[in-house]
Amino acid sequence: MLASVGSGRLLLSEVKTLLLWDIDGTLITSGGAGIRALRPPLNELFGIDAALDDIDFAGRTDRHIFRQIFTRHGIPDTEENFLRYLDGYLARLPAELNNPGATILPGVPTLLAAAAARPDLTQALLTGNVQRAARVKLTHHGLWDFFPFGAFADDAEHRNDLGPHALRRARAHTGGDFSPDRVWIIGDTPHDIACGRAIGARTLAVATGSHPVEALAAHSPTAILADLSDPAAFWRLIDAP
Repeated sequence: MLASVGSGRLLLSEVKTLLLWDIDGTLITSGGAGIRALRPPLNELFGIDAALDDIDFAGRTDRHIFRQIFTRHGIPDTEENFLRYLDGYLARLPAELNNPGATILPGVPTLLAAAAARPDLTQALLTGNVQRAARVKLTHHGLWDFFPFGAFADDAEHRNDLGPHALRRARAHTGGDFSPDRVWIIGDTPHDIACGRAIGARTLAVATGSHPVEALAAHSPTAILADLSDPAAFWRLIDAP
């Protein structure tokens, strides 16, 4: 599926670099909205009251997270149960995002606006969220319209499988292919780094999620930033040959 939020077709000759952005911990933080939105439908649909604190969320896709929850609590791992639980989660997510901890991370609006203004760049999402959750989260913060397409948990359960979907949609959007050394995956977890490596892309790790700089460095990304508050530092990395 192509998550198109804009119109117009870009010429490949005008687009030389592709930025693929993670959402949670990279662009925004949701102040625990996601985990809070998962608890009520777990109780209402399956009769389970659980804190979910023992579930591995960081860098995982929604489908993988749901599978962990189902396995942990003995819920049949069927597509019907996945879709019911997803609908319950999405119904509660907008209200849960109305909390003081749900914020855009430092520097993000400036970078997204600058990237959108450059004809030699295109930017999109590569996220573990399903597309509907990505839209809810980014619309809440006024960021959704920066991204004409993306790859989502609807496409694959494992993050390493999302890259080809993003590249296919980039090709459809621009009319041509991107050289792997001009594709950047930007995220806050080791899973983002591994995802970039799986398609030969460059990786920019940002320590704005649950992994500090030292932990990210152990996975050998192309570059690391403590955060995205310094636009000059960001563009020096992206524009380097």
